[in-house]
Amino acid sequence: MLTFPQEDIEVFRQFIREGSFFALTCHTNPDGDALGSTLALANWLRQMGKEAVVIVPDMYPDFLQWLPGAQDAVRADKYPDKAKLTLSLADVVLCMDYNTPSRTEQLEPFIRESKGKKVLIDHHLDPEPFCDVSFSAPSASSTAEIVFSLIEQMEGASLLTFEAAECLYCGMMTDTGAFTYNSSRPEVYAIISRLLALRIDKDKIYRRVYHNYSEGRLRLIGYSLYEKMRVYPEQKAALIYLSKAEMAKFQYVKGDTEGLVNMPLQMKGIVLSCFLREDTEKSSIRVSLRSVGNFPCNRFAEQYWSGGGHLNASGGSFDGSLDDAVAHFEEALKEFKP
Repeated sequence: MLTFPQEDIEVFRQFIREGSFFALTCHTNPDGDALGSTLALANWLRQMGKEAVVIVPDMYPDFLQWLPGAQDAVRADKYPDKAKLTLSLADVVLCMDYNTPSRTEQLEPFIRESKGKKVLIDHHLDPEPFCDVSFSAPSASSTAEIVFSLIEQMEGASLLTFEAAECLYCGMMTDTGAFTYNSSRPEVYAIISRLLALRIDKDKIYRRVYHNYSEGRLRLIGYSLYEKMRVYPEQKAALIYLSKAEMAKFQYVKGDTEGLVNMPLQMKGIVLSCFLREDTEKSSIRVSLRSVGNFPCNRFAEQYWSGGGHLNASGGSFDGSLDDAVAHFEEALKEFKP
């Protein structure tokens, strides 16, 4: 299991002992790890008799709505006043699965202004030092893995419920592409074994996440691969790009392009995949990057897309048109020599 400095564990233990009201936050566009790890920790805190409220910046994908506790999360985009009040009243603010408050977008000023103690729990590189105590582990498969390890180190695993275990497993599964990358450490499977002992049905969780698609999503995937994928054999790279109009043609809802960036990596010889799509809510381009082996897509994201992330999974953004973003990607491929 991951282990953290005992002095940090004791500080966190004191925050839990002395606090009664906890606000748990995650990054915008919550994925399975962000939502799963946050809901699991909130559930655990409630088992300890604490009041815990989960705040999400915006809507999460439809295929995560089954997660226990998800329906009770406060959406800051719909209820900004409630989100602000919750953070202002919190004794402890937990910052889950993000390394800087800017990744929570509209929640950022409320988090920074909160008088509550702040705790970072995250596995992204280069965490901003804005919290009273941080549990940062870039080597971890997921933030869900960190949450389990923290609970274990605090000798609180006996309070883990079936519902929390489902959330943690979902977080670990989705942030590793169903355990196809960043999941070779034996500790990952030791944790899974412990979660299975709580009687979760991992096959059912997989189906809920990956076999829960609409007809429109499947047709969008087919269209993307046939009409909107470019392959660059010399650079061992591939690109998929979609406009808002194209997504609307297939009745796009949030989450419909989840996992699309991974598909080109199934081609022999491809080590980098990029997915560009027009943001449905802003006038910018969202950038997702995936790689295999030692290709540093985090460096590629930092250098060309105002982003960052992990060695094999990163993201960023681009201000400009979709055509400009495609041209920018092609120029970057020529320049970048990892």
